[in-house]
Amino acid sequence: MRGLDASAGVIAAAQRDHPGVDFAVGDVYRLDTDDASWDIVHAHQVLQHLSDPVAALKEMRRVVKSGGIVAARDSDYAAFTWHPADERLDRWLALYHDIARANGGEPDAGRHLRSWARQAGFTDIQPTATAWCFATPQDRAWWGGLWADRVTTSAIAEQGLREGRASSTDLSEMAAAWRAWAAAEDGWFAVLHGEVIATR
Repeated sequence: MRGLDASAGVIAAAQRDHPGVDFAVGDVYRLDTDDASWDIVHAHQVLQHLSDPVAALKEMRRVVKSGGIVAARDSDYAAFTWHPADERLDRWLALYHDIARANGGEPDAGRHLRSWARQAGFTDIQPTATAWCFATPQDRAWWGGLWADRVTTSAIAEQGLREGRASSTDLSEMAAAWRAWAAAEDGWFAVLHGEVIATR
């Protein structure tokens, strides 16, 4: 079986855990492989960042064999929900939407996956949804710390400042909100994902 992953960072572990299974990483717009040469093509949290997700799915469809599977999973940021409420996190979510769309992406991609797969030429599509839940102290520390860092030190922060979408004070307040949420005994955060398994 051959599986092509269009999302980076997972191949070394996959090869270690599944000896004898071939994996490759590629540019989802221009996969460097022959037509109908893979059993599975997978993209995890990729399509939300693309300006043309339908073109990406068409390319994924091109390289999968007849009867093969294209699988995609993406978050839907507008469906994120959390407790306790904090208007600073509301501002974080609005900023993330603003920057993602300014970059040509669709942060609410999860709800669009079935439609995009149909536009890419698939007729056999199994749409599903799953959720991540961050509620244990360990999960809250990881998720809250991740976003506190992203909102102050990542490309999101740099772009927000450069384009005047947020001030350094705004970003610091958002990071503080993430840390406060992570420390809250009743803290809870859910991330909704849309998913498709599309068979060629």
